[in-house]
Amino acid sequence: MPRTTPIADVMTTDVLAFRPGDNVREAMVLLVDRGVDAGPVVDDERAVIGMLSTADLVIRDARLHVPTVINLLGVNIELPHKQVDEEIAKALGATVGEVMTRDVVSIRPDATIEDAATLMHEKDVSRLAVVDSVGRLVGLIARGDIVRVLVREE
Repeated sequence: MPRTTPIADVMTTDVLAFRPGDNVREAMVLLVDRGVDAGPVVDDERAVIGMLSTADLVIRDARLHVPTVINLLGVNIELPHKQVDEEIAKALGATVGEVMTRDVVSIRPDATIEDAATLMHEKDVSRLAVVDSVGRLVGLIARGDIVRVLVREE
């Protein structure tokens, strides 16, 4: 398959998706059972509003020691409270909506594999939600999907 192949031809359509009110522990079990490391979070209309990944869950279960002030070369530097507050909220969250990543990068199904690879690189993400013209989830494409296509091409 060439790099100009539409994402719709290679994306995963049987996507494990979550709702913001889902229990984090149950979501973890589903991720493990399906052998995937992330899933989009959707609202009632299946619009993508977040992404839940194992990284979000590891933060939740990690024992946090979050210093609010660090000393660098004899100078005390106060860390931004917003960032500290967000990490603590993630760690203590009990629902998917509380721990999910809200900044989801998405792409349309008619975009090409090359478009997806470029966007992943530019945004430093390993997966993209594939959405229709009104933002509803239709699939997911991950780096591994693109690598498989590129390897077959060569």
